[in-house]
Parts: sequence; structure tokens; C-alpha cells
Amino acid sequence: MTDLFHNMEPLLKSFWYVAIPTSLVFIIQTILTFVGVDATDSAESIEHDSSSYFSLRNLINFLMGFSFAGITFYNTLSNKTLLIAWALVVGLFFVWIFLFIIRQIQKLSEDNTFELTKTLYERAEVYLTIPENKKGKGKIIISIKGSVRELEAMTENESLPSGSLVKVVGIENNILIVESL
Repeated sequence: MTDLFHNMEPLLKSFWYVAIPTSLVFIIQTILTFVGVDATDSAESIEHDSSSYFSLRNLINFLMGFSFAGITFYNTLSNKTLLIAWALVVGLFFVWIFLFIIRQIQKLSEDNTFELTKTLYERAEVYLTIPENKKGKGKIIISIKGSVRELEAMTENESLPSGSLVKVVGIENNILIVESL
């Protein structure tokens, strides 16, 4: 094995010198990512990787694509300048693929933080009777983005009994103002 490696041409040997350690780092990164141990690969770090072209992960992706393309096409392309150019293109393509995948994954993220303003003009059901003319508070049940919430409510009109349907028309001091439908 050492004779085979020792007798290689310098350019091919260089590709292997890059491919072997890069592959080891890639394997370690992958294992740590799947196990969840790699502290540098938190969601924030991956998002940072996708916005920064110069990161360790992108460097590893580039070097893997570059070195293995050089090894693969070494006997096919006799022009060494063309071989190195092709290896550079493949390395850049590896980085592009990684960035593309991360951006597609980021599109799947969703902000599910609850904001009281998202209840405006939504329909709800009275849970606890709401006294008339803002003389007291009752409660409503409202569904926002698939999440059911029980919130305090008041009305400016007549009393609203439990089970009646209402619409949120305003917000005062974190209390919903509702009216009958």
C-alpha cells in the first residue's frame, strides 16, 4: 500500500493528501451532528454557516469535492490545468449543494410565538360569561395557528353568556374586547 502511494505522481498524491484528512474530519462532523454532541453545529451555527461562505463546514465540503474530483478524473483528463479547474468547479458545487440544502431546511422553520395582536378580528367562543359594558372580565376560547388559548375578555355591549360566538374587535391592557356575532 505504501509503495502504491509512494509511486504516485505528485499531483495525484496531493489530491490524496487533501482527501484523506478532509474525509476524516467530514466523518467526525457527521457523526457528531447526528449524535447531537457537536456544540458548533447548533441550529444557530448551521444558519450562520448558510449565510457565511467562509466556514469550517464549507471548507470541508469544498476540499472533499475538490480532492475526490481530482482523484476521480486524474486518468481521464490529461491536461492537469483543466483537471485542477474541473476539481475547483466540483468543490464549489459541493459548497453550493450544502448551502442550497440548508436554505431549503430553513424554509421549513415556523415562528409559533403567540402575539395577542394575532387575535384581532378572529372568531372565538365565550368560555366564562362576559359582563356587560366592561363591568368585569370573562374568558373566551380562541384558536390561533392551530393553538387553542383561553384569554380574558370584556365587551362594550350587553352581557355575553357562555357558549356564544364572538369576534375580537380590540385589545386594551392585554384584555381582548369582543362583540357578539
